[in-house]
Amino acid sequence: MVSREMMFLFFYLLIPWIYCSPIHEEFIQCMSVNQNSISEFIHTPNSQSYENLLQNAEQNPRWYNNNSSASPKPLFIVTPYHDTEIRATILCSKEKGLQIRVKSGGHDYEGLSFRCQTPFVIIDLLHYKAISINLEQETAWVQSGTTLGELYFAISQKSEVHGNPAGICPSVGIGGHFSGGGIGTLIRKYGLAADNVVDAIIVNVDGVFLDRSTMGEDLFWAIRGGGGASFGVIVSWKIKLVRVTRTVTVFNLPKQLDQEGTKLVHKWQQISPNLPPELFVRIVIQNEDNTVVGFFNSLFLGSKQDLISLMEQWFPELELRPEDCTEMSWIQSVEYFAGFPDKVEVLLNRTDQRKSKFKAKSDFVTEPIPENALMEIWKRFPEEQLGFMILDPFGGKMDEIPDSETPFPHRKGNLYNIQYLVKWEDDDDVRHVKWINELFLFMEPYVSKSPRSAYLNYRDLELGINVGENPRFSDSRIWGMKYFKGNFERLARVKSLVDPENFFRSEQSIPPIVY
Repeated sequence: MVSREMMFLFFYLLIPWIYCSPIHEEFIQCMSVNQNSISEFIHTPNSQSYENLLQNAEQNPRWYNNNSSASPKPLFIVTPYHDTEIRATILCSKEKGLQIRVKSGGHDYEGLSFRCQTPFVIIDLLHYKAISINLEQETAWVQSGTTLGELYFAISQKSEVHGNPAGICPSVGIGGHFSGGGIGTLIRKYGLAADNVVDAIIVNVDGVFLDRSTMGEDLFWAIRGGGGASFGVIVSWKIKLVRVTRTVTVFNLPKQLDQEGTKLVHKWQQISPNLPPELFVRIVIQNEDNTVVGFFNSLFLGSKQDLISLMEQWFPELELRPEDCTEMSWIQSVEYFAGFPDKVEVLLNRTDQRKSKFKAKSDFVTEPIPENALMEIWKRFPEEQLGFMILDPFGGKMDEIPDSETPFPHRKGNLYNIQYLVKWEDDDDVRHVKWINELFLFMEPYVSKSPRSAYLNYRDLELGINVGENPRFSDSRIWGMKYFKGNFERLARVKSLVDPENFFRSEQSIPPIVY
């Protein structure tokens, strides 16, 4: 019997031939029937624009290799300008037996918006970036190809006292970010980005455009944290604008993680979820010249004076001084957290300013990690030049939202989320991935259990498999419970109703049936 791995290898060898095959010609013909002119929005491997689009789509160069058969390239990249072009791409892909990948920003950690193991088409929503803001209603319609930076900038041009509680990196596309949850600096005040979505427009497997009223509440529930690419192509979102103060205060205070610094981290675990919701204090742990440092990184919706008073009350051990703090507008704080203060152009740049290969994993912490375990964690960081742990505090609004309100179930009872991240410039991928996997294994006794939970937007194809196995064959029951806990079964039921043939699929898409 031919193994599944051999079958996929056979597909790899076929792909160059497919570019000249009847499938290629038939797809073009199908699209031509549906559209008057296709030359502007369909890009083939023979197109001058194809390689640039593909390379720009991949924010993680780990997945980009001109000569790699491990990441087959798409037959076509479709960059639609109009809804009819999206509809035609879905229908023609179905008719010709091609899969679809949908890309908004390209930041998906495992490259699932631009990689596929069978012949496929990319729908790149880079032209879908219109934003319409209604300050009277405090809402905005935003197309899925918009980046977070573009959204934040547009809001700031209309109001100094409105924002959105989405993520930190400005080049992330909102399509994937919103549909996976969306953690940002306003999470404790306003919850996730997905918690503030009030409507959406999705194209289903039949090419039909649906809004909230026509898609139904079950599907609307599913796409706000369950991953939109499992259910269709989401072209736009209606979001609530949230109130921010005219002046906010930030600080980024480094502390060496020696014995005293470790005590600060331990104290932070206990107090950070209980701070006033206007105050967000995260910790970024990294290696600085062979010294392990924790950066206490904060946004406060209020003045420097009020922040100092709060920190003296809640966390005097940190010894925060007025000169450590900076008052600014909310939009300036967005640039600050992105690492480029006073550079508004960074918000409008669609490419990550510090693009490098990386691997990430995630955890949720429900009990403070003991000091002796923290010290053992720090010992691992001198092994990696660019290894990170990012600890984002929960509590506040997150404690008020039921676990079943959206597919994102990690609410009350979670102290904070951990993102493990390693970046590298060399070609020794195995060594760097081994480092993060060993750190992840060490952390198991100290994080959430039954299941050990994970965050969908920090996608990890190794969940549900043994190390060394092929992630394409991972067990959906395992990773599904880690991402969604008790909400996974409901997501599968929604999938069975809206896409029973599993047309919209990937290595970690929601299956129609939970076995």
